[in-house]
Amino acid sequence: MFYPDNRQRIWLYTKPTDMRKSFNGLTGIIQGLLKDNAQSGDWFVFINRRKTHLKVLYFDGSGFCIWFKRLEQGQFNFSPSSEDKKALDFAGLQLLLAGIKVQKYRQYKRFCAEA
Repeated sequence: MFYPDNRQRIWLYTKPTDMRKSFNGLTGIIQGLLKDNAQSGDWFVFINRRKTHLKVLYFDGSGFCIWFKRLEQGQFNFSPSSEDKKALDFAGLQLLLAGIKVQKYRQYKRFCAEA
């Protein structure tokens, strides 16, 4: 598994995405529709309409990387929303990849050192 550092944010694109898109198509969504910088180092997560394919696109400093997952059975648990993107933390991304949907939770305050 790959791990983001503390400065990288994770964004879930909430609209269904054509999984035939690769580097250029996905960066086009990021820059055109989301009005974001694809080379910021942030991670962008895309899911197809059937919720069986997921791609993560990020820039590692020297080039773009795509991580792709195709489910053989079941679906990713996420619901489209009216917003174009939704912020995720790394734990939320792991839950999405594992197929776990959290209905209610309470997160207790933790110390976070500011860089």
